[in-house]
Amino acid sequence: MARGERRRRGVQSDGARTAERRGGPARRDGRRGEAMGAPGRPALAVVVLALALALGLSGSWLLSWQRARRAVTLHPAPPALPPDSSSPAVAPGLFWGTYRPHVYFGMKTRSPKPLLAGLMWAQQGSTPGTPKLRHTCEQGDGVGPYGWELHDGLSFGRQHIQDGALRLTTEFVKRPGGQHGGDWSWRVTVEPQAPGTTALPLVSLFFYVVTDGKEVLVPETGAKGQLKFISGHTSELGDFRFTLLAPTSPGDTTPKYGSYNVFWSSNPGLPLLTEFVKSRLNSWFQHRPPGATPERYLGLPGSLKWEDRSPGGQGQGQGQFLIQQVTLKVPFSLELVFESGSARGGGRQTLEQLSGSLLTQALKSHATSFRERFEKTFRLNEKGLRAEEQALGQAALSGLLGGIGYFYGQSLVLPDMGVEGSEQKVDPALFPPVPLFTAVPSRSFFPRGFLWDEGFHQLVVQRWDPSLTREALGHWLGLLNADGWIGREQILGDEAQARVPPEFLVQQTAHANPPTLLLPVAHMLEGGEPANMVFLRKAFPRLYAWFSWLHKSQVGPVPLSYRWRGRDPALPTLLNPKTLPSGLDDYPRASHPSATERHLDLRCWVALGARLLAQLAEQLGDTEAATELGPLAASLEAEEKLDELHWAQELGVFADFGNHTKAVQLKPRPPQGLVRVVGRPHPRMQYVDAMGYVSIFPLLLRLLNPNSSHLGPLLDVLADSRHLWSPFGLRSLAASSSFYGQRNSEHDPPYWRGAVWLNVNYLALGALYHYGHLEGPHQARAAKLHSELRANVVGNVWRQYHSTGFLWEQYSDRDGRGMGCRPFQGWTSLILLIMAEDY
Repeated sequence: MARGERRRRGVQSDGARTAERRGGPARRDGRRGEAMGAPGRPALAVVVLALALALGLSGSWLLSWQRARRAVTLHPAPPALPPDSSSPAVAPGLFWGTYRPHVYFGMKTRSPKPLLAGLMWAQQGSTPGTPKLRHTCEQGDGVGPYGWELHDGLSFGRQHIQDGALRLTTEFVKRPGGQHGGDWSWRVTVEPQAPGTTALPLVSLFFYVVTDGKEVLVPETGAKGQLKFISGHTSELGDFRFTLLAPTSPGDTTPKYGSYNVFWSSNPGLPLLTEFVKSRLNSWFQHRPPGATPERYLGLPGSLKWEDRSPGGQGQGQGQFLIQQVTLKVPFSLELVFESGSARGGGRQTLEQLSGSLLTQALKSHATSFRERFEKTFRLNEKGLRAEEQALGQAALSGLLGGIGYFYGQSLVLPDMGVEGSEQKVDPALFPPVPLFTAVPSRSFFPRGFLWDEGFHQLVVQRWDPSLTREALGHWLGLLNADGWIGREQILGDEAQARVPPEFLVQQTAHANPPTLLLPVAHMLEGGEPANMVFLRKAFPRLYAWFSWLHKSQVGPVPLSYRWRGRDPALPTLLNPKTLPSGLDDYPRASHPSATERHLDLRCWVALGARLLAQLAEQLGDTEAATELGPLAASLEAEEKLDELHWAQELGVFADFGNHTKAVQLKPRPPQGLVRVVGRPHPRMQYVDAMGYVSIFPLLLRLLNPNSSHLGPLLDVLADSRHLWSPFGLRSLAASSSFYGQRNSEHDPPYWRGAVWLNVNYLALGALYHYGHLEGPHQARAAKLHSELRANVVGNVWRQYHSTGFLWEQYSDRDGRGMGCRPFQGWTSLILLIMAEDY
């Protein structure tokens, strides 16, 4: 995960975001450029080849052209998922979902041109000025804690949101039926955060519906601007109807007086919805409940008058945006009901609306089923964990499942011209439009797909629902280009692009990422579930192509060595050039990047991949692949070769190798600021003296024999508080390292230089558990370390969750406090598997 890159994408001003949107890449329909890789490309290749020969162009030009074309051509292997796998006909239960993780509450269809519904809210005041409008999850907006308390990944969820003095509870239930994904209902309850509050605030809720094409919404209003319902029709949904019911007091049917405003226009663009609504909150209205003092509030225009925002006023193909504002006194509950027309066909016209007491009953039933299934799956109560820790586990799982999104769009790709440092200039090209069904690291900061994260995400998801993991893996493998490359960050669609600065939009096809998708594949292979094996048989050609690309493209300077492409150059402002493709960003590597480097962690990932795919090929009966992969796996797992390339005798651990010196410092040099100063000894080819996560990778990925002479020294490093051990988990870089806690530049604080990360601690716990159950000289010690480390990690994550209400991106090795972005219910959700001792 390119977190060093991601951290620089902090929360920006609204003005900056608007500027980014204007300058972003082409729309998903490719109006600003046509992606390569569409049908007819073979014919194009023949034409280009003929022209090149006729004009006498060089072979190098042809090779460059071919590389550029392949970079944005989809892989020809059969897909791992069936055609139209996201359609309501193939997967009706997954067609609707909370697939908009970047908004506090919203739903959409799994479709390239989806129907979307969402919620905004604002606490009204009597003073002039626009109230704070809450809509998208933002790191610095003061909302929180928030997150899904319960979410089953399919048909039910409950979320709590704290916003100052307000507490919002959002709930949804889906009901299957018909041919278009069935019905669903929302309930939003707003209460004062502190019980017994007498000064009850006035709050506006904004429920909206957005179409992304030529589909038409037909609203019908009653008195005083209240929408009776919204009807519509799309090819994927057939006929449907939205109904916003009258507000009530929480927990009963007592009606509440509400003031209504409505607004209807063409779709201004999904990234612009928040600002668009803010700009329309420009009129003062009076909230006049019977027998109460009137209060002023800012509202939408208040009448159902179409406003066309499209160029030329035609609104062709742009979609519609319809929003209902309801303003009333806290506490209250409001329900929004979506009904599918086909669910009422075939003699089912009397199907009762999923609202009121029926909705309450459905929510209770789903909550009970969730808790029962949770205990049956993870057995936390059986293992003796406290009720509070079980609630943490439920929130970890629910936050991950509630953060699953569906994205569609085109990436910007920079082709690999085959020569590092080449002066040949190549412009980025548009990848073909692709869908992606994936979990995300963080709803507030990284609400999009990251390749290195997703393998860890699916380790949790597959324990709960293996079919969701098959969907996610199938979508990720659908992103392969013709060479077998998958972009490490997927920024698909207008909403995702709007949250990323333009300089970080381009993905480079020379850059890899740790192949963590192999981790859930390994779990599938171990379990042998028939549905998983059917999927793996279909997915194998793509897994093989992806692994082959990694093995060949990241090859190192000597046989059986590997090197991450894409290290930062040795800039004068960087203490140690980063290695973003490795996922470990600023973890210290060789001080002077060169083509002679050997990276230990990458070699371990390739060894794991070769072993796993050789086993899978053998089980699937693919003798050709097994014959090729088996010897490679054996060579990579041979400890003698690993020692030769990476055992640093003088350090007593495995290590990277490269052109290195530890005599580097950041020193102030006006007016440049902090600059890197290299002293003596000068850099030379040697092992890199940076003890940390990389040093224990052969242990983390269980590549060592339990009788290995190196297992003891690695356990020594792991267990020593001078090195990796802390009361809160294993730190990422030894406290004894000269890089420990050091900034990488004046504006780049330490990231993987001491902090505790849950994904690597999970791998370490899994390895200790593994060696603690295998006969060998270190069995007892590994088991003891597992028990102690697990207690440290679980205890600290629980304390931080209890005090802040969040799971965090990383944790301080000094005092255990949560750091980085939050909520981070991506790989930090692995705390659930750690509690369950499920590795």
